[in-house]
Amino acid sequence: MANSHDPMRRLAHRFRRVLPVLALFLVPAVTVAQSRLDPRVPKADEAALRTLIPRADHFELVETSTRHFRAYAQPASGGDPILIGFAFFTTDVTPRLYAYKGRITILVGMDTAGSLIDVRVVYHSEPFGYFSIDLPKFAGQFRNKSILDPLEVGEDIDAVSRATITVTAATRAIRQGARLLAREFLAEQASDR
Repeated sequence: MANSHDPMRRLAHRFRRVLPVLALFLVPAVTVAQSRLDPRVPKADEAALRTLIPRADHFELVETSTRHFRAYAQPASGGDPILIGFAFFTTDVTPRLYAYKGRITILVGMDTAGSLIDVRVVYHSEPFGYFSIDLPKFAGQFRNKSILDPLEVGEDIDAVSRATITVTAATRAIRQGARLLAREFLAEQASDR
């Protein structure tokens, strides 16, 4: 019987932990059944989504355990639109996360491989937001980051003095929301097979 220090056993344990996330990279871009989608995306949301994921030709609102949007692109060769990404408001996906003065609403876009495309701070009532999360530098830190990255203040996200609670809460909402949406998508793909 192998003990817990057996290298093969440790490798198998690590593999089981990362397999669901790796599956996100292996799942091909798919179209989604129309019956589960509400194509009525509010105009204000659509305008924001177009700046967030400019490659998308259209968006659809999905109301599952996480309210989010799916971004589709029409292939040059024609045919059915291809799912190229997701977007969500942090207050829809992680509604219980609060910063210093309340919730921070951030629009997050990610591709189907689990990389963040862009983030936009939509609303907050933080006293120090104007020199922390409102700056383009804050959002820029998330571009092209993977959901597998730490996405932790002080590690791969810069801290801002006097706004630590604000920056930490915003980062946590982005991280938890993106990972939750990825897990939901993987579970959906597994159940469709």
